[in-house]
Amino acid sequence: MEQIEPIRAALSTWYNIHQRPLPWRRTRDPYAIWVSEVMLQQTQVATVIPYYQRFLASFEHVGRLARAPLQKVLKLWEGLGYYSRARNLHRAAGLVVQRHDGCLPETWAEIRRLPGVGDYIAAAVLSIALNKPHAVVDGNVKRVLARLNQIEAPINRSISQRQYQALAEALLDRHHPGIFNQALMELGALVCRAVNPACLECPLSCYCRAKANAMVAEYPRRIKPPPVPHRHLAMGVVVKNNQLLVVRRPENGLLGGLWEFPNQVVQADQTPRTACLQAISEATRTQARIIQPLARVRHAYTHFKVTAEIFICRHVGGRVRIQPPLTHRWLTLDQLTELPLPKLIHKFLPALKKAFSLTT
Repeated sequence: MEQIEPIRAALSTWYNIHQRPLPWRRTRDPYAIWVSEVMLQQTQVATVIPYYQRFLASFEHVGRLARAPLQKVLKLWEGLGYYSRARNLHRAAGLVVQRHDGCLPETWAEIRRLPGVGDYIAAAVLSIALNKPHAVVDGNVKRVLARLNQIEAPINRSISQRQYQALAEALLDRHHPGIFNQALMELGALVCRAVNPACLECPLSCYCRAKANAMVAEYPRRIKPPPVPHRHLAMGVVVKNNQLLVVRRPENGLLGGLWEFPNQVVQADQTPRTACLQAISEATRTQARIIQPLARVRHAYTHFKVTAEIFICRHVGGRVRIQPPLTHRWLTLDQLTELPLPKLIHKFLPALKKAFSLTT
């Protein structure tokens, strides 16, 4: 990479003028910066800000987070998605208290041992909070580097990571690594955007090979992803004595630790109604009958999409028997909303509130 020093200087000058006044930029507390970086993984800044503020208001230091029940942590995370981040953050807080006297580790080897802390988060926390010389590489950084150097390696191929990391390390201002890392990410977020990049506003445009060759739109290279699979889901809201039956998902895996209504994928030889009743019977060992359809909801997860058909059902017999690690509760509608729930359920909660009085 040519002209490293002028690139660093131009980027630093631009960042000093144009950086956004984000709440995690007003602190050097490693814990607060760690929380922000975990939340920012695969999530837009505007979405993260209110979650970050509420989270730190409830868990202002790592010890308080470590002592908190996981269900409270998940409730505060509700709607942010990628719930394994919250579970790992909670586990890691416990380890920080147990092994490091409540202080986040300051070495690469130690911080990387924490659950959920990969190379990106380790580099971000160590550089931003502690001024350690580690280069961060996220999607914004890759996009800037790909255009700046006209890199052919696809950014969504795992084998390319080493090349982008090496370029980022070579470009890193090792005297001011935290500022430099944030500046490079900010440039990708505000100027060197994936769509409609603002090349005329870019402080690095005179160094950019893709710009010089009128090929900005062609970079970064990507491998075309496979089609996103679709699942047809049937879900039953079982009512008994003015209460609803909910079950808790296992803590490992998708939506781990959250609460939901019994559900299953509709097979090719089933109707949604049949699948709904089967889900209730197999998951809870109870019997129910469908009173009415409630809603049809579409929702997208990271690797698949679902169309869920939700039915209101009345409990007609049987005591709930669920094998560990699943648990269950019979709750009023108000009590239900105090639990951490998947976003899919929130999409039909208004319809459920309207219909609930008709079924009790």
